[in-house]
Amino acid sequence: MPALQMRIRRATAADIPDLMTLERHAPAAAHWSTEQYEIAFSGKPPYRVLLILEEAGLQAFIAGRTLDKEWEIENIIVAEPVRRRGLGARLLGEFLDLARARGADAVFLEVRESNLAARRLYEKWAFVESGRRKLYYREPEEDAIVYQLGFT
Repeated sequence: MPALQMRIRRATAADIPDLMTLERHAPAAAHWSTEQYEIAFSGKPPYRVLLILEEAGLQAFIAGRTLDKEWEIENIIVAEPVRRRGLGARLLGEFLDLARARGADAVFLEVRESNLAARRLYEKWAFVESGRRKLYYREPEEDAIVYQLGFT
């Protein structure tokens, strides 16, 4: 049996239903409405970058926005059945390469304090804890840890 081919590409508006389906199965993820996804693909500021990883269908995605020389990761989701295979790391690497190539000085993100797997991933990529947002998340209420990665 041949190995499945993995592909990372820019998401398009046609991917919105699949993005929403994947996101709905990830309780710790930020949940966007259809309208928020449509705005993300509108080409209007703030400019957003959405990359998807396909392997026999959509398995993961990362969403971020660009704010001049600073980029922010807004969401990264990997489908439950394919977690712990390095797909999140692959997507994160692609996103960081793109940010660096487009002249970013830094990338920021917030993550639930309890999301230890994500925090370990970011720390492996040399993100450093740079702050805390008290009760940033709802359902359940929880602090966010702010991470930053500088390129300069």
